[in-house]
Amino acid sequence: MGKKTLYFTKMEGLGNDYVYIDAKRFPVADPAALSVRLSDRHFGIGGDGIILIGPSEKADFSMRIFNADGSEGMMCGNGARCVGKYVFDKNLTDKTDITLETLSGIKTLHLNVGKDGLVDSVAVDMGCYSLTEAPQEIAAKGRAFRGTGVSMGNPHYVTFQDDADTLDLTAYGPVIECDPAFPDRTNVEFAKVVSPGVIRMRVWERGSGITMACGTGACATAAAAVERGLVQSPCTIVMDGGSLTIDCDKASGKVVMTGPATTVFEGIVEV
Repeated sequence: MGKKTLYFTKMEGLGNDYVYIDAKRFPVADPAALSVRLSDRHFGIGGDGIILIGPSEKADFSMRIFNADGSEGMMCGNGARCVGKYVFDKNLTDKTDITLETLSGIKTLHLNVGKDGLVDSVAVDMGCYSLTEAPQEIAAKGRAFRGTGVSMGNPHYVTFQDDADTLDLTAYGPVIECDPAFPDRTNVEFAKVVSPGVIRMRVWERGSGITMACGTGACATAAAAVERGLVQSPCTIVMDGGSLTIDCDKASGKVVMTGPATTVFEGIVEV
């Protein structure tokens, strides 16, 4: 069989970059393999994975996320914001409030449109967080990490560390990610409270490793901090790629995330 031409859009939310594909126009037979190929930053397009945007019987649109290692993710907050920008900027919808089907449920997006008529930021109703069973302490490379298990539809382990700014994520992240307590592996957030309204956070993402930002990770970190009484809500989560505003209601568990979405470039590739 001959190769097919696939049109893609490279987008990023706080440096969390994916290759976005309109799966209705360009069906992908093996998205896991394609993600491994396209995510390679030397021999591919480069990114944390690919996101397929498609139709939905339950919502306005659907999204499927495949990490750089080919594994399928359940939800990505930064990716969801970019999907909102994609469908509006490309005239696939004229609504500024849309619903998005993900593997962790249907999310509601509010699109903030700039003076140029394009979306510049998106508020995502991330649903409700829940605390999960996780070890209070995990040993990694001779160091003990006390943390909190949080589900945002995908698993997170949030640990507050005074040296979160300088801690070697490559040493500890993969060990915690694959700890036997997490049979499906977990995302790991290393955080530090800067002030009652600000948290510095770095992330080791399940299936992708170090990324510039993680939307669900920011939400999980805010939830863990609010549960422990460390911050007030809403709060700002500062990551390597930039900041997100997280409004986390402890009583209901509802989380709303607001942040930017940016188109980097578009192109075609043969697959």
